[in-house]
Amino acid sequence: MHKKAEWPRRLRSQEWYGGTSRDVIYHRGWMKNQGYPHDLFDGRPVIGILNTWSDMTPCNGHLRELAEKVKAGVWEAGGFPMEVPVFSASENTFRPTAMMYRNLAALAIEETIRGQPMDGCVLLVGCDKTTPSLIMAAASVDLPSIVVTGGPMLNGYFRGERVGSGTHLWKFSEMVKAGEMTQDEFLEAEASMSRSSGTCNTMGTASTMASMAEALGMALSGNAAIPGVDSRRKVMAQLTGRRIVQMVKDDLKPSDIMTKQAFENAIRTNAAIGGSTNAVIHLLAMAGRVGIDLTLDDWDRCGRDVPTIVNLMPSGKYLMEEFFYAGGLPVVIKRLGEAGLLHKDALTVSGETMWDEVKDVVNWNEDVILPAEKALTQSGGIVVVRGNLAPKGAVLKPSAASPHLLTHRGRAVVFEDIDDYKAKINDENLDIDETCVMVMKNCGPKGYPGMAEVGNMGLPPKVLKKGITDMVRISDARMSGTAYGTVVLHTSPEAAVGGPLAVVKNGDMIELDVPNRRLHLDISDAELARRLAEWQPHHDLPTSGYAFLHQQHVEGADTGADLDFLKGCRGSAVGKDSH
Repeated sequence: MHKKAEWPRRLRSQEWYGGTSRDVIYHRGWMKNQGYPHDLFDGRPVIGILNTWSDMTPCNGHLRELAEKVKAGVWEAGGFPMEVPVFSASENTFRPTAMMYRNLAALAIEETIRGQPMDGCVLLVGCDKTTPSLIMAAASVDLPSIVVTGGPMLNGYFRGERVGSGTHLWKFSEMVKAGEMTQDEFLEAEASMSRSSGTCNTMGTASTMASMAEALGMALSGNAAIPGVDSRRKVMAQLTGRRIVQMVKDDLKPSDIMTKQAFENAIRTNAAIGGSTNAVIHLLAMAGRVGIDLTLDDWDRCGRDVPTIVNLMPSGKYLMEEFFYAGGLPVVIKRLGEAGLLHKDALTVSGETMWDEVKDVVNWNEDVILPAEKALTQSGGIVVVRGNLAPKGAVLKPSAASPHLLTHRGRAVVFEDIDDYKAKINDENLDIDETCVMVMKNCGPKGYPGMAEVGNMGLPPKVLKKGITDMVRISDARMSGTAYGTVVLHTSPEAAVGGPLAVVKNGDMIELDVPNRRLHLDISDAELARRLAEWQPHHDLPTSGYAFLHQQHVEGADTGADLDFLKGCRGSAVGKDSH
């Protein structure tokens, strides 16, 4: 258990604001132009509210209102709140992909925290990449920090059917290609997909990462599922503001909370909720920032025997609104504890253990949070497959896959990159049927660049018109957490660095054997070695800017796709005064 620091004591912010020297008067005097009374600089905790609000990050478009509630909580607890705008990487507007900028955001926000007079941080997040980037940054600086998310949207409805953001985008798009929906009907459905502020209302990456923050102990219990427009989301924000002040007094830091046990709790929680495959990359990156040895083997070991009990799209039928009404993530964590799958004594930002937070919660809807015997799949989690096609691993989400395809051997139909896929997929002359394996290359961390969410390749119309809705698909790309299908992702090493994926040819036979965790290209070792020796990269490399930095330093998906110089290197949180 964490030993609380002595209070009162001199805090970090007093390096800027405490005393009568010329340098202190310089810092303090300028702050007073905003009308702050002198006694606010008396040594009370200064709390940075790191706000990822942006009009171009629609998931986070309501966070300025929540920031005011966080401020109210900080004031009530005797702290001094300061709202700070930070880099906001939106999954639905950034090109080529928000993943390209997760690490840039983490780097920028790390220096925002380190270089300014903050004693503690509230990480105000929501969209897919804002949650991991801010946690990565806070972990690197290791000041007391707490997460509060913006919450999911309300349910969407179209002609009486629940519409899941993202999930139904893929579904309706395929229906249009299959001739089952008109383009006008698709446009009509668009209006029903996002009907309130908040993140995706499915168990997509945003809701998954909100759940991961809570399962890690970095957010107050119950935070993950409260809808963005529910008044209880504002209450959560205000309570979070109160709590961070006490965390500063106790000196309760990310390194005290984000332990190996906490990450194992999060992995098992991800399995139970049917969470996004993107959680793999983000948790690996976050673990690297606190120096925790987390690997793909931990994902398979911890998640393999955990049933998926949350009946939410894209794996199930409900949405985040129902999940909240059923009791939310605390119910899931309690179930894990009862099944012996939880490190119960893991510490949380509340100062209490994970088990103490959830032991008394109640499941109000067993059709949403299922009993274990009625689980969507008994072996949930993220499957890690390896073989000569993925020596460093690839991942697949069983709860979103077709059971009959989890053991499959088929002929490869190869797309050299996303542009090649788009150019060929709708061609009626494409030599493909439902038994084939679709393979896409050069969409990994270096290859796209940035590793876009294009792994869930839409099926060719000629197959969809047969009533087929799933095929085995393999790539080094990512997949949206809202998507579904038998999709093998994050194949490592990626094609752009000469991984075996780069030398797959049309007509090669590929074997996927999920029960035995195997992904195999059916050619001889000698033939594979010959192809690899002859391989040459064929894509242009960036020559300047952040794209160049990213290309030179990004690591593989199997270790979190972080920049190689940022892992496990927590530095001093005290800035140097240059005046």
